[in-house]
Amino acid sequence: MDTRDAADDRKKSDGRGPFEKFVEAVNQQVSRAPFFVVCLGIVVAWLASYPLFSSGKNWQYVIHTVSSVISLLLLVLLENAGRRSQESVHEKLNVLAEGMAALMKSEGRDDPALREAEQKLNEAIGLEERH
Repeated sequence: MDTRDAADDRKKSDGRGPFEKFVEAVNQQVSRAPFFVVCLGIVVAWLASYPLFSSGKNWQYVIHTVSSVISLLLLVLLENAGRRSQESVHEKLNVLAEGMAALMKSEGRDDPALREAEQKLNEAIGLEERH
């Protein structure tokens, strides 16, 4: 029987590349209060910079450009993190379903309802890959 600790397994190299590690780090940071404070600081700095611009339109272009670029980059990074998280959840659910199907198969030799449920469960495993 394998007695490895799950925490030890997480510490080992998981095959993620630099981009995936970067995405994970960004995902962890943007969901915390310091990121909100940084965003608030950008808005305050923008508001304070009004006297430095010759026209109000140029002043507005600055915040629109900065916010658009930051939003686009964060959207791409967070979508990547969300996709990987969703794939991980599906994989875990598939493993649980496969284990449940194996248990149902071993226990349902004499129970037709349990055999039918096991068959439906086996058909459902990997359903997201077919769609």
